[in-house]
Amino acid sequence: MGALSSILWAFWYILPAYFANASPVVLGGGRPIDGGRNWRDGRRILGDGKTWRGFFGGVAAGTLVGVIQYFITPGFYGSLKTALLLAFLLSFGALVGDLVGSFIKRRLNLPRGYPAVGLDQLGFLISALAFAYPVKTVSSGQMLALLILTPLIHWSANYFAYKMGWKSVPW
Repeated sequence: MGALSSILWAFWYILPAYFANASPVVLGGGRPIDGGRNWRDGRRILGDGKTWRGFFGGVAAGTLVGVIQYFITPGFYGSLKTALLLAFLLSFGALVGDLVGSFIKRRLNLPRGYPAVGLDQLGFLISALAFAYPVKTVSSGQMLALLILTPLIHWSANYFAYKMGWKSVPW
């Protein structure tokens, strides 16, 4: 497999996590996961931007993407059961990583929407890869490509969401 083909398959693999991470911007809202509570440092645990609807909507969107991928390239997954499990783990892992990032940002007293370079772009990716590892993983070269290219994709997607009026800040 050539380098470009390998990178494209890596993006195909991680696509459920990308969709899960982006979906809460559109599907979110409603009750915050932390219920408005503060941590022992007096700051919000996660903040108003992390909602149950966004979390479950993101997991559902990412998992649906994985099912669609299965029907486009069934040989990539082997079985529908594996596709469902992998897509769910990538999606769930991405959103858990995003929650951890939000928790850290609140501890650092960064306001909602404020960029935390590296944490915002890679936290969800690393967590998604870790959650999915027992089912299916990518090569070290593919992982490196994802670690390098995901921040660029993340920044572009955020800017697009800002221009569409879905986000209040372009980062």
